[in-house]
Amino acid sequence: MRMHVRGRGLPDEAELQLWIVDGRISTEPVAGADTVFDGGWILPGLVDAHCHVGLGDDGEIPLEEAIGQAEAERAAGALLLRDCGAPTDTRSLDERDDLPRIIRAGKHLARPKRYSRGFAVELEDESQLPEAVAREARRGDGWVKLVGDWIDRGVGDLAPLWSDDVLEAAIATAHEHGARVTAHVFSEDALPGLINAGIDCIEHGTGLTDDTIALMVERGTALVPTLINTLENFPGIAESAGRYPAYAAHMRDLHARCLERTAAAREAGVPVYAGSDAGSMIAHGRIADEVEALKGIGMSPTEALGAACWDARRWLGRPGLEYGASADLLCYAEDPRQGPGVLNRPDLVILRGKAFRPHG
Repeated sequence: MRMHVRGRGLPDEAELQLWIVDGRISTEPVAGADTVFDGGWILPGLVDAHCHVGLGDDGEIPLEEAIGQAEAERAAGALLLRDCGAPTDTRSLDERDDLPRIIRAGKHLARPKRYSRGFAVELEDESQLPEAVAREARRGDGWVKLVGDWIDRGVGDLAPLWSDDVLEAAIATAHEHGARVTAHVFSEDALPGLINAGIDCIEHGTGLTDDTIALMVERGTALVPTLINTLENFPGIAESAGRYPAYAAHMRDLHARCLERTAAAREAGVPVYAGSDAGSMIAHGRIADEVEALKGIGMSPTEALGAACWDARRWLGRPGLEYGASADLLCYAEDPRQGPGVLNRPDLVILRGKAFRPHG
């Protein structure tokens, strides 16, 4: 089917016409194309830059459940997913032309009893990290995911998992294999070693200080703050940590300072992108809520949307609406910058040139 869409694009709000043939975008007229959308707004497919297709409450899940997670993302307009670690092998989903594109980071890499049970590859000796990074770089799609910190029950609080020299070797190994590295980090202490070792991105980053923000700017490190997860779930994590009062107090403090610290990072020039952390404590299909949360750190509606759309695609090396790109786009009758009530409900989803009307 040959299709034609007409509306206004973002961020420039210019009039936009696209033709779709053989699953690709043409900016030149195509004969015989049916106009399937006329008026309103046209965007590249949204990006959830931190989610977990293939992760459940206890780790690995059946593939059919992972497919359901991907379908929930598609219905919400998230057509490009950066999967930040999952124990389920979802590579067969790439054969489905009706599911979002997934950029995988392989499996989480952690130490024994230093992350959620069933989620990660647990390394008995930290010296195994470079070899494990090489393996996950081959398994993933250009990213590797480390667990940078987690509760250490021996000290009763968050603590780093890796020594600085091991991190340097591991991140260098990933880069040699053509992969970028990101890490789960809640607290303050793990950040300097990771950033100085050359890590490409920090997930969550609730413990950012002025010094580590400056270091991220210097090193060009990106931040995906997963604000809805932090804002909604840190109080409950603290409440359930009765045996570890220092950890509970720390989590409450990180929660209280989350927006202020993320705002400071953005103001300093750290690139910030939208990721929902969907997969366990956050339901899939909530990227619009994360875009709304980014407005709380000082982003304009256009900037916040860009962090989950055109800017995020550029960061991940994926095309937008240019000639020859895969036809992965969204159409809205109303301005999608109005909030989740609009952004979360595209009127038309076109994925790989196939049209879906997800809400009727």
